Order: sequence, then C-alpha cells, then structure tokens
Amino acid sequence: MNELTKTGNVLNDIRKIIEEGRRQAYAAAGQVVIVTYWNIGKRIVEEEQQGQERAKYGARLIANLAQQLTLEYGSGYGRRSLEQYRRFYLSFRDLEIANACVRNLTWTHLRIIMREATPEGRLWYLKEASEQMWSTRTLERNVSTQYYGRMMASQRQQLELPSPVIEKGEDPKEYIKNPVVAEFMGFRKDTKFDESEMEQALIDNLQQFIMELGRGFAFVDRQKHIKTDTEDYYIDLVFYNYRMKRFVLFELKTHKLSHQDVGQLDMYVRMFDDIVKGEDDNPTLGVLLCTETDKTIARYSVLHESDQLFASKYMAYMPTEEELRREIEQQKQFFLAQHGKEE
Repeated sequence: MNELTKTGNVLNDIRKIIEEGRRQAYAAAGQVVIVTYWNIGKRIVEEEQQGQERAKYGARLIANLAQQLTLEYGSGYGRRSLEQYRRFYLSFRDLEIANACVRNLTWTHLRIIMREATPEGRLWYLKEASEQMWSTRTLERNVSTQYYGRMMASQRQQLELPSPVIEKGEDPKEYIKNPVVAEFMGFRKDTKFDESEMEQALIDNLQQFIMELGRGFAFVDRQKHIKTDTEDYYIDLVFYNYRMKRFVLFELKTHKLSHQDVGQLDMYVRMFDDIVKGEDDNPTLGVLLCTETDKTIARYSVLHESDQLFASKYMAYMPTEEELRREIEQQKQFFLAQHGKEE
C-alpha cells in the first residue's frame, strides 16, 4: 500500500486506508481465484490423459468430481464450472503469460476471451483488455463482432507481418478495420439515411465509435474547413491517433465505393498534409466509410498500393456470426487487391 497523503481529517484518512486496503485485497483475491481455477483445469487435463478412452473418461471424471466437490465446496465447482476451468487451462497453457495480464481482469473477462477460437486472438484480447481497461461489456461486444479477426485476417496475417500480440507496431494496417460494425448508430438493417444523418449518428455515439476504431483515437473536428486559393472544402470527420502520431480523415458515403470518392479522399489527404499536418506528425491517413467496397477500384484507382488511403465497408446493424465471417473474407480479398497481393 502506498504511503498515505494526509488530509488533516483523521476520519477521512482512515476511510481512505480502509478503502484502498479493500481494493487491493479484492484485486489480490481475484488473481488468487484465477490461478486456482487454472490449476484445477491443469489437474483435470493431466488426469484425463491417463485414461484409455479420453473423451468418455473425461466426461465421467468431471461428472464425478463435480458431484463430490459441490457437496464439499458449493456450486462454484459444479460440472459446468469444472469444464470452464479445464477450458481455461487449455486456452492459456502458459500461466505466466495469462497471469501478467489479469491484474485488472476478472474471471468474467477470461470466460469471454475463451470464446475466441485462435490462440493468437486470445492473447491479443487478453493484452488489449488489460492495457485498455475494457469493461466486460466492451469486451463482450468486441469478441461478438470479431474485432480481432476484422483487424487481423487480411491486414496482418495475409501480408505475413509481425503480430502485434508480441510487439506494439505502429503500422496503419493495425488500426484500420474492415468491415466496421456500427450498430450503435441506431439504424435498422433496412433504414434509409443520408450522409449528414450518418455523421450526426456517429457524433451522437462518439464514444462507441472511438471504441470501434480502436487504440489511440481522439476526436478532432467535424466538417473540417480547408480553404485554398480558389475553393473551400469540408472534411466529414477528423481524428488524431496519438499512437501512430498522425491525423486520420474519415469521409462518409451512403453508397458503394466509387473512383470519384477515392479521388476526393486522396485530394483531402494531400491538402491536409500540406496545410494542417505538423512537422512532427506522420503522413495523414484517409478512410472512406461506404456501403460496399469494390475490388476493381482497389486494383485500378489511386487506392492501389497506397499507404495513406483505405476504404472500409460499414455495417449499420449487428450482423450474424455467419454474415460477419463472410464479410471479413470479402473485405480481405478487397484489401489484398488494393495491395497487389491477391490470392
């Protein structure tokens, strides 16, 4: 416990001591509980591996253990709980890696993370949830919308770049998700809306939008006015990402991606770099949010092999798991076409 800064009021000081002590005790107890669950899972797996018919033996083992442990220790050791502890151990074989990230995570966080199918994804969620201090509600949404898969499937794994699970890269490809799930705007699947209504909906739900964008984003401006010698221009939304140290411009479109959209965004990015960007800032990124992407435009427009221009399909409703998987695969192909690495 850190040394107390006295306020001059002994009652208030003692209250702070008690509250801080309780907080630390609660956090420590939570870590002990998680380690306990991991060790239970490990012991169950070790015992299963001694059986001749592993699946049948495992089912009988857990059922028998649950019956006895429930009588002695209560409902926290029933069959379903023991199966979760077993799965916890199988999901995170290296306790040191898991334990390093759970200092501010709960067992509920870990249960949610275990739904991720890939080991790399589980480690990524573990690390991000801990560092970004995600609530269980935020983590639930991110896992449900395949946040990791949308960011990683096309933009890192297919290009064989280092995984951010181990190192914090500042490659823009780590920060641009496609598709973008924006169900928080409140529109139904068949709702008709124009670009100004979409912009207002994003502003009204700015916190959720920033969470969807990911790490390091801060809102700067809407309808950013850029004045040249001959014309006035207005950029829909401007963000700054302090991790990438660069501005990110968003143009909102309620139609399919077109080469005119790409040309407009390219011009905005060039103007922003010339007029607004500071000397210490990295080159500006531009992102088109549209209803559909197009591989032909990705292949033949200035979007092709550009490191500063991106297009992402937005989904203004919560898709089913199958719809989302299909969209991730389609947008992976779009990304590969843009970067000249089609399968």
